[in-house]
Amino acid sequence: MSRSDAVLTALLAVQRQSWEQGVAAQAALDLGRDDLALLLAEAAVTRQAADGRLADVDEPGVVNGAACGEAVLAAHRRTGNEVFATAARRQLAWLADDAPRADDGTLFHMLGAREMWADTVYMVLPFLALSGRADLAVAQLEGHRQRLCRDGLYAAIWSEETGSLRRADHWGGGNGWVVAGIARTLRLVPELPRRAELAAHAREVLDACLALRRPDGLFHDVLDDPATFRETNAAQMFAYAAAVGAADGWLPDSYAAIGRDLLAAATREVDPYGVVRGACGSPSFDRPGWSAEAQAFHLLAACAVGPGES
Repeated sequence: MSRSDAVLTALLAVQRQSWEQGVAAQAALDLGRDDLALLLAEAAVTRQAADGRLADVDEPGVVNGAACGEAVLAAHRRTGNEVFATAARRQLAWLADDAPRADDGTLFHMLGAREMWADTVYMVLPFLALSGRADLAVAQLEGHRQRLCRDGLYAAIWSEETGSLRRADHWGGGNGWVVAGIARTLRLVPELPRRAELAAHAREVLDACLALRRPDGLFHDVLDDPATFRETNAAQMFAYAAAVGAADGWLPDSYAAIGRDLLAAATREVDPYGVVRGACGSPSFDRPGWSAEAQAFHLLAACAVGPGES
């Protein structure tokens, strides 16, 4: 069994929340496993909430189900089944019209909390852009950037109630969601308005993160806090963004080698069962462990970096 096969098997063994269903399906799409992506999309539609959120497993997330939207749209293209088109329209309506948001339209991340999280960038940008709402995608990035980004690094959580950061930590996973979300959006929708601006911002964030890389090639869970644990998945998220950006021309070619090196550092943490160890682990994501998102990002990064890397 190849390393990719082992990582995929471990991914499918992990219990998944809505966003993890989405990144798992994206990994399947990038692997060319359209059959698996279709099944993951069907499961997300089966668990669609009445308000339109895909893959609902009774979690309080506002935006996380939208990570499944790409696979649902792909399932409709593959099958022509209107069930998928209807589900995608309902998810879009939730994001565009019904989901709780600030006065400027920036979406909150959790039901019952007036907060913006860096994670939202990945959850909504690709689906909004693919759904023909690039205007909303760009607006969501800008709303999160204004609140969370300082000196190229994203804080984790902003409170709209207090007008201040609730979690000021420069969490590696949060910054990974941002750069990977922009990279995926630019790849899926090359004609995106303000493409150069979004690409420049992704590079700014990626470079700020890379400056905080550990000698072993990985990162601390909080990028600029050496007291936090050594973490694996941020390197995979940054590897994905670097490799995609180099391949798609919005990063210099030299970032392809950076992507390979980042993935190689993370690959050293993959055990014989295909588990990416030392990742920010589910269910609480506050200690080393493993998670569906880390499994998926290993595969996403390996596909982006190219043959022979997994």
